Amino acid sequence: MLTKSGILACAAALLAIFTAAIPASAHPHVWVDVKTAVVYEAGRIAAFEHAWTFDEGYATMAIEGLDKNGDGAYDREELAELAQVNIEGLKEFDYFTYPKIGEIALKTGAPVDYWLEYTNGILTLHFTLPLADPVLAGAQGFSFQVMDPSFYIAFELAKESPVTLAAGAPAGCKADVSLPADETDDAKKLGDAFLQQFGGDIGIGMARIVSISCPAS
Repeated sequence: MLTKSGILACAAALLAIFTAAIPASAHPHVWVDVKTAVVYEAGRIAAFEHAWTFDEGYATMAIEGLDKNGDGAYDREELAELAQVNIEGLKEFDYFTYPKIGEIALKTGAPVDYWLEYTNGILTLHFTLPLADPVLAGAQGFSFQVMDPSFYIAFELAKESPVTLAAGAPAGCKADVSLPADETDDAKKLGDAFLQQFGGDIGIGMARIVSISCPAS
């Protein structure tokens, strides 16, 4: 059973509790900046190393009461239980990570190497999410998105270096970020209206797509 602090600290748990009562026009309640490193092993795309930084309001709520030794800092040990709660809660939502080859959805495995970091008022969840079946580095049409389809949680790629290719990536491979191919003027107008009403750097149906491509061998 989750503790009170655990429920407050886990965005996925909040989503599970409240999504059913949220109307379609509701605005996000948690904002997350995303940085992802694409991990390669033996010539294959093997995993995503995520670093998700939460908004200040959420971070303040999440860490309340967790400074067990009262030193004014929050180390990994003090945040370990919270990290576990986050990871367990995210499972139900596929870790908000959606890899594909073309239109074929790919499965992911269980996260590893996860922890929470709190520095200078910034709370970041780090975790590595493996692909269930690694994909050849040169596979055509490989892409992924990090998003919450309901927009209860607003995921936004970080402004600086949002996606990197980790060591082991073949020479010439690159990551490109784009809007969905079916993004229309009407959808953009709807997103603009959403922004004007609720604020925040987010639009309906505008989750970025990260595409990985490599030179033909």
